[in-house]
Amino acid sequence: MERRHLPPLLAIAAWSGTGKTTLLKQLIPLLRERGIRPGLIKHTHHDMDVDKPGKDSYELRKAGANQTLVASRQRWALMTETPDGAEPDLYQLAGRMDSRHLDMILVEGFKHEAIAKIQLYRDGCGHQPEELQPDSHTLALASDVPFDVGLPQLDINQPREIVDFIAEWMKQQRQ
Repeated sequence: MERRHLPPLLAIAAWSGTGKTTLLKQLIPLLRERGIRPGLIKHTHHDMDVDKPGKDSYELRKAGANQTLVASRQRWALMTETPDGAEPDLYQLAGRMDSRHLDMILVEGFKHEAIAKIQLYRDGCGHQPEELQPDSHTLALASDVPFDVGLPQLDINQPREIVDFIAEWMKQQRQ
């Protein structure tokens, strides 16, 4: 799928333990209040399984199906086996999402991808401020301490302020 047909991707990037998931859980309902329909792609370094042993779908997948789609009236999920162990391609994953129902895709992880991102820093997260390396795709820095990095600064503890920034960025994406 060509990238131009995808909704805008915006990464929330930070070291582990900074609070990415906590912040996203606050941002998503606030974005929806604004009429922005977010999707989410989350990268994990852990071996994960969304299915449960003993369930039919799990047993059928374990029997060797390369892809398993489980569907009900409430939701559906597609599980794809990737035995080669290569890192997933962000744009390929985003292309699998139904953009008819999305205005944007939030990305947790994939911090080295060349996509727009808001970098997070939290004092006491186990890293020093000078370790923060914003790249050319970093739109803003959300932190609980001030920085002099030449980027817009957002308060990581004020999710409405971050949503204001995202909403303005979304307007620019549509123009």
